[in-house]
Amino acid sequence: MALNVFDHDEYRPPVWKSYLYQLQQEAPHPRRLTCTCEVDNRPKYYGREYHGMISREEADQLLSQAEGSYLIRESQRQPGTYTLALRFGNQTRNFRLYHDGKHFVGEKRFESIHDLVTDGLITLYIETKAAEYIAKMTINPIYEHVGYTTLNQEPTLKKHLPLSPEAVDGPTPAKGDHNAEERLTSLVRRATLRESDLVPKYEKVHNFKVHTFRGPHWCEYCANFMWGLIAQGVKCADCGLNVHKQCSKVVPNDCQPDLRHVKKVYSCDLTTLVKAHNTKRPMVVDMCIQELEARGLQSEGLYRISGFSELIEDVKLAFDRDGEKADISSSAYEDINIITGALKLYFRELPIPLITYDAHPRFIEAAKIADPEKRLESIHEALKLLPPAHCETLRYLMAHLKRVTQHEKENLMSSENLGIVFGPTLMRAPELDAMTALNDIRYQRLVVETLITHEDVLF
Repeated sequence: MALNVFDHDEYRPPVWKSYLYQLQQEAPHPRRLTCTCEVDNRPKYYGREYHGMISREEADQLLSQAEGSYLIRESQRQPGTYTLALRFGNQTRNFRLYHDGKHFVGEKRFESIHDLVTDGLITLYIETKAAEYIAKMTINPIYEHVGYTTLNQEPTLKKHLPLSPEAVDGPTPAKGDHNAEERLTSLVRRATLRESDLVPKYEKVHNFKVHTFRGPHWCEYCANFMWGLIAQGVKCADCGLNVHKQCSKVVPNDCQPDLRHVKKVYSCDLTTLVKAHNTKRPMVVDMCIQELEARGLQSEGLYRISGFSELIEDVKLAFDRDGEKADISSSAYEDINIITGALKLYFRELPIPLITYDAHPRFIEAAKIADPEKRLESIHEALKLLPPAHCETLRYLMAHLKRVTQHEKENLMSSENLGIVFGPTLMRAPELDAMTALNDIRYQRLVVETLITHEDVLF
């Protein structure tokens, strides 16, 4: 029997997945045990549920009247620390209680003690009654039956479909000339697919953040109810996928970022950006390089001379606001150094550098190798550590920089000069002391210089 979990694009769980929702309705309700006498030194953030410095035994006796009853007491062993005493399962449970503007006993933080206790009782009840069920929730998930793209209703982007043979420049075969179609060899067929149309399927992990869901919510991985009052699960900040925290550990790395969630170009993770826009490389890289090659390859000091920072910031805002529709033409920015500045700023603001933190040590080690052939081989191996989108963007950038060096007589920019400019921009290292970072600068330069010079061999 096929699973039918959708109705008018809205996710609806199967009836048989409502077990945990029913349990939440059955969970004990909180019952505040008020203190009838005045208590000295009551913390201002506690109410009449505070009973002062009483023993565990006294708290147990007071709470024995009803399931779900609770009080707060000050510890006799550690004055100044507080305990939430809660009746559940016919026994009193004690939790160390904290306050930092909000109340908490674990990672969840609550505006009121009542909300904390309500959430705690729901969690205790469900995890007690359905421990075995919860342990098996991730087995045979609904995610595998309906698929990620169904859950996200991914639209088809026609503009990225391969071009048909009729779109190629040249005479169009006659309708009846079937041999003309057959004579298109595989090589010619590949030539009809423009480079920008060949969008690879980059793998991307989900960017899960703890999330509070308003109203009943079901996990989009296992289809079970997400219980609790707040922070019931996690939500992917890039594609909007909602799952239990435990389910997030087994969700495939198939995040498809949605432009409704990915609102920036600069300071956005590179793989997230290219998947959101369904492109091989960040559009800012393609557009800036195309503009530079159209009118700036012979400009003296290209990439070395800085443009006005205010105008560079304007370009950044244009990309963040308009994406691929941003106008960076000569009519908008006559100075080519504004475009080079905008491109360098994009790489500097990447949350994960183009040459990633994970790969950085391998590139530095490779640069330290004295033998040029072995160094080249080691850099080639280090490139394999880069995520595909990073590697493709680096390849495209290095091919461009090599073309820049081919105009060295006019622009005075050699591969060494470009290595000095781009080394620190592409190869930021995390948490290095000042001396180590200083020593790394020459190796960063050497890595970029080698990538430019041997671009045709390395990529």
